[in-house]
Amino acid sequence: MKRYQDITDPSVAKALAHPLRTQILAALENRTASPTQLADELDAPLGVVSYHVRRLHALRFLKLVKRLPRRGAVEHYYTTIAGPTITNEAWVSTPTIVKQATISAALTELGKQASAAVGDGGFEEPGSHVSRTPVTVDAQGWQELARELDALLPRIQRIEAESQKRLLRADHADEQRATVGLIMFRPMIPAPAPKRRRGSKSARATRNGRAQGS
Repeated sequence: MKRYQDITDPSVAKALAHPLRTQILAALENRTASPTQLADELDAPLGVVSYHVRRLHALRFLKLVKRLPRRGAVEHYYTTIAGPTITNEAWVSTPTIVKQATISAALTELGKQASAAVGDGGFEEPGSHVSRTPVTVDAQGWQELARELDALLPRIQRIEAESQKRLLRADHADEQRATVGLIMFRPMIPAPAPKRRRGSKSARATRNGRAQGS
């Protein structure tokens, strides 16, 4: 089973831009649930959640695990097959509005998970990491940073794959969940404050005249 799926088609990247789809993928990581359960957890209408689950299943990000009869109907249970990774080529061709929606959804979900982890002691484990590193680079340095981050994700995947092998041999003893967030962007530079205009000669003369006549 492939853990991550490279997105090379901008239309697929567009399909993933909906924030609810990001939440569904996050909610189904390493677990199985039905649209009914997801609708309750995400506080969203069942029909809307069911639609987005079907779309994610059609895009092969979700796998149908089982069907169970429920009150005269059949309830479907899904889990994730792969997490999406949008390639640089697809990102360049993706419309700006889709990029904004995709980033907004990802940051919202990451922030929600991180905030919940703070309250639940998720950052107390030795090795937990939070940092913000502003740097000043030239065009070549920007590309070098981008390549370093691109290379880091496959290394993270390899570490996870090797851990999975050891966990299977040890019957999942010492199993730990972790979330790694990587982000690089150009920060907004505040516009310089407008300079205060000095008064005109006539205004200064008026002020001086008032001062002399007082």
